[in-house]
Amino acid sequence: MCGAIQLQDTKVFFPHPGARLPIRKRDGDIEWVTWGKRREEMCAFPEGGWARLSSIKDGRWTRLNPRPVQIVVERFMEKDAEGQRYWFDLEEGEFIQGLLATINGEARVYVVTQEAEPQTAMIHPRWPRILTAEGSASDNRGNRADDDAA
Repeated sequence: MCGAIQLQDTKVFFPHPGARLPIRKRDGDIEWVTWGKRREEMCAFPEGGWARLSSIKDGRWTRLNPRPVQIVVERFMEKDAEGQRYWFDLEEGEFIQGLLATINGEARVYVVTQEAEPQTAMIHPRWPRILTAEGSASDNRGNRADDDAA
């Protein structure tokens, strides 16, 4: 589902309070926006940091004025059922699709997920939706990494 991201020397893990994701603004600049909602937060945003593509298409996010955004990362991390971490590199021009939700002028970003491809489903059944600047989906690729801690 994407439990962490890395952009240059910055790693962001969803469970950390105040976690933010880098999104590309329309003018090309990067803005760091709060990543979803943690269980302990008292606000009207949906709990979690992910939005299923199917639920977006079903209109479940409509009340939050959803807008698609590009989450700009070099790589992201997934954990398998045993807690093993795997880092996946994005290629030049690829980004993770995000959903920018807004309530009363406050914005949160959620990672858009879809069913994993067969080659990565053994790690996690849901996978971030990776697109290219041209808008096409990319294949899932992965590298195992044991060196990072949340």
